[in-house]
Amino acid sequence: MKFNRRKLEVTPPYVSMADIAFNLVLFFLILAKTQDDSNRLDWVPAKATGAQAIKNPQVSITVDRDNKVYLNGQQIGLRELAEKVTTLLGDKPPTERSVVLKIHNETLAATFEPIMEAVSQAGGEVVHVIEDERPS
Repeated sequence: MKFNRRKLEVTPPYVSMADIAFNLVLFFLILAKTQDDSNRLDWVPAKATGAQAIKNPQVSITVDRDNKVYLNGQQIGLRELAEKVTTLLGDKPPTERSVVLKIHNETLAATFEPIMEAVSQAGGEVVHVIEDERPS
């Protein structure tokens, strides 16, 4: 006697796949940051009287609250600072070799003096960024 074999139809459960996809989307939306704070510099300028505006700086060096040094927004070590500043300044005339130095108001001199030395080695002119102190 010969038996007829039945073919089994296997269909994937599309309903549960949609549920899984929806749950994954929700999971990543909940865990996603709305703003990337990894590149945000925490810097408060020093205050002084008689502050003047600067025009078109080519190079910007920032020292944040944690004494990390940033060259044009990218973190950099002090050893490579003079070389990078020299490259950025290139063959510009002396009137256009200004380097903006933004130092957090609580930074010690031992931190920013090597930066000023590196800028002078590169042939740049240091311009400090400060807030104008208003009399109260």
